[in-house]
Amino acid sequence: MILINFEDTKILDLDPEFFVSWLDVVCRRHDNVLGDVSLIFCSDKYLLDMNRKHLNHDYYTDIITFDYTTEEAVSGDLFISIDRVLENASDLSVDFRTELNRVVVHGVLHLLGFGDKYPEEAKRMRKLEDQALLLIVPRET
Repeated sequence: MILINFEDTKILDLDPEFFVSWLDVVCRRHDNVLGDVSLIFCSDKYLLDMNRKHLNHDYYTDIITFDYTTEEAVSGDLFISIDRVLENASDLSVDFRTELNRVVVHGVLHLLGFGDKYPEEAKRMRKLEDQALLLIVPRET
């Protein structure tokens, strides 16, 4: 199940069912099952406070992932800064939804056990993000 919450930011029009169907496929491709994942969208300030409090890091980030994965299912809380996603999208010249989806799947890939602290890990993470984004089927209008 995917739960969507907003803290200290405007509420976005997001479809939980989109995330369930997409992230379920991502998890199955890595031989796992999607469990309970909360997407908590927030401001830079909110996420900076969490970064300081929980990780002792004093810098802005686009996502903080809390992993509750068990042998049975991939689960966790993904705190995502809308401010960072907007800025990243602008800096990278991509649309907001693409960057938002990249950050969400980045968090899920962490829940699946993939790291990004070292250059080779970061390179692999980017490749896995790209592969996951290709799984998104555009909606017919």
